[in-house]
Amino acid sequence: MENGSGARRVYSVSELNRHSRELLETAFPSVWVEGEISNFSAPSSGHWYFTLKDEQGQLRCAMFRNRNARTRLRPRHGERLLVRGTVSLYTARGEYQMIVEEIEAAGAGALQRALEALRERLAAEGLFAPAHKRALPRFPQHLGVVTSATGAALHDILTVLRRRYPSLVVSVFPVAVQGEGAAAQIAAAIASANRWAATLDPPLDVLIVGRGGGSLEDLWAFNEEIVARAIHASTLPVISAVGHETDFTIADLVADVRAPTPSAAAELLAPDRTQLLRALAATRQRLLQLARRELDARTQRLDWLARRLRHPGARLRDQAQRLDDLELRLRAAITRRLTHTQARLAHAQGTLAAHSPERRLDARHRELGQLGKRLASSMRHLLAAREARFANLAHVLGSVSPLATLARGYAIVSDTAGHVLRDAHEVTPGQRVRARIAHASLECTVDAVQESV
Repeated sequence: MENGSGARRVYSVSELNRHSRELLETAFPSVWVEGEISNFSAPSSGHWYFTLKDEQGQLRCAMFRNRNARTRLRPRHGERLLVRGTVSLYTARGEYQMIVEEIEAAGAGALQRALEALRERLAAEGLFAPAHKRALPRFPQHLGVVTSATGAALHDILTVLRRRYPSLVVSVFPVAVQGEGAAAQIAAAIASANRWAATLDPPLDVLIVGRGGGSLEDLWAFNEEIVARAIHASTLPVISAVGHETDFTIADLVADVRAPTPSAAAELLAPDRTQLLRALAATRQRLLQLARRELDARTQRLDWLARRLRHPGARLRDQAQRLDDLELRLRAAITRRLTHTQARLAHAQGTLAAHSPERRLDARHRELGQLGKRLASSMRHLLAAREARFANLAHVLGSVSPLATLARGYAIVSDTAGHVLRDAHEVTPGQRVRARIAHASLECTVDAVQESV
């Protein structure tokens, strides 16, 4: 290469490789590449080296120990993978390669994105909230297991239960745990277990929902929304036991308890019979010690009471003597009380006699008789005076009475209506009039009216 002045620009091999690496890393800072694995190697350094190829080309890849320790997927020859990393150049050999940061099975990326979207949506609805988590029964009586009837998960669960808790009744709700329709079967089995729980003997009181390990696609039924909502709607506590310890599903987040494996779910649920017997023996020993201690204390108290206890005959004699003493004291008290009461009664009688109202009543009777006589005399005098006054007034009234005038020969003339006629102009010849004289009334007819001169 020549510069503008015609001088050549000569690169060393390492310099050119370094510049090439810088260009590659700048142009491809982070890319996803899909291909088939070949020539995989994992030396003692812990780094992974492999080739990613397709029908028309291949790409050397390196995944260093600090990165591959974070993934649970170990590449295998012939397996299709999806890798993310930076494109670089191994300057020591001038080889074009990819430095891998992340690795996953081909096709898992879309599933992973769908899984994250569903997880965020269900979390926003509160399906993962701790407030919805129910406690497992301390000593369950009847366990329901929703899993494949032929899978290793059921065998592991039953093996643990036979060893730790053989008295636990187990009902299996067989379902498909992967493939088309598996999620619907799992959800229906959970609903069925809740529906029939109370009718079973003993009643169903807890569920294990799970399966053995597998790829993300194998476990996908336990990431379905229908399964998550069935677990959330369950009135029975649910233990999710899906895959291995590193596997994590939506069912694990919704369930009341997440177990890393089906065996761990059985161990979590079933109390260890050996530990229970050991605890029971320890409790029995403590109860025996407490019983002995209490018995010793009661025996000591009984001895103390026995020493204080006297013969009943002696107590009866003492009580009889005390009763006689009380009787004498009672008689003396009654006599004193009676004497005192009689003295008070005699004093009260003397006081009553001194203030007797009998003499006062006699004096009042005599005074009342005198007042009665005075009243009668006064009434007679008053009546005589009133009679005299009445006679005088009657005489005066008789002297001015119209009847007295009539007795002297006068008459009172009135028309037939009773109106007294005082003037000649008030009558006409032929008119009927009434004339009242002493002791009689006269019916008259006016023949003529003559006025006095």
